[in-house]
Amino acid sequence: MTQAIKFCPRPMVAAPFGLCLGGGTEISMHSARRQPHLELYSGLVETGVGLLPAGGGCKEMVLRAITASDAVHADSRGESVEVYETISDVFETIAMAKVSTSAFEARSLRILEKSDLITMNRDRLVSDAKAQALGLVHAGYTAPVPRTDIPAPGASVQATLKLGIYTMLEGEYISAHDAKVATHVARVLSGGNVTSGTPMSEQYLLDLEREGFLSLCGEAKTLERIGFTLKTGKPLRN
Repeated sequence: MTQAIKFCPRPMVAAPFGLCLGGGTEISMHSARRQPHLELYSGLVETGVGLLPAGGGCKEMVLRAITASDAVHADSRGESVEVYETISDVFETIAMAKVSTSAFEARSLRILEKSDLITMNRDRLVSDAKAQALGLVHAGYTAPVPRTDIPAPGASVQATLKLGIYTMLEGEYISAHDAKVATHVARVLSGGNVTSGTPMSEQYLLDLEREGFLSLCGEAKTLERIGFTLKTGKPLRN
C-alpha cells in the first residue's frame, strides 16, 4: 500500500494532525507531499511493542538520511562520517520510538521534509492539502522511480550502532529484549552485512524490514509487550 502511494502517477498529499503514529506516519512519509497541522504527534513507535517499522518506515528513513548526508558532502561513501551521523540520528529516532510534539519537531526528526508546508488553522487543513495537490498537478508532477542505487551504510556502520547498543545494555539503560529489537533496526538501516557503498534497491530494504518484523513476531517478549499495550494502552519494559 505504501509503495502504491509513493509511486502513484497522481500526487497524493497526506494531511496528518493530532496523533499520527506507526502506520499512519509511514503512509504520510510515502506521500508526494505532506500538509500537517501544527499540532502533530507523529513517530515510528513500533519498537515500543517489540517490533520495528515494516511498512517502509525504515526504508524511507534510510533514503532521507542518505539525502541529508549528500547535502553535506556530495557523493558520500557508504561508510563516511556524514552517512554515519545521519544514520545514527534516524536509528535513535526509531529505536527510542521518538514522537514529535509539533510539526516543526517532526521536521527535525525527518518525519517531515523541508518542502512540506505546515497549516496553523486546523479548519483549513484539508483545503490547504487539496491546494497543494492541485499545485503539484499544475506543475507537471511525475511519480518517482523506485531506486536501485542506494549506497549501503554497510557492516562498518552496523558494527558501530551495535557497539552503542551493547554499551546501553551493559549500563542497564535498556533490557536484553530492547537490545535485540535495536539490533534488528541497526541491521535494516545499515543494509545488512554488506560492504559499505554496495548499491541497494528499495525492495531490498523492504525485504530486510519484513525479515526483521517477522523474526520479532516470534519472540515471546514481543508478544507480551503487544498484549500488555492492547490491554492497558501503555508500553511494557520486559
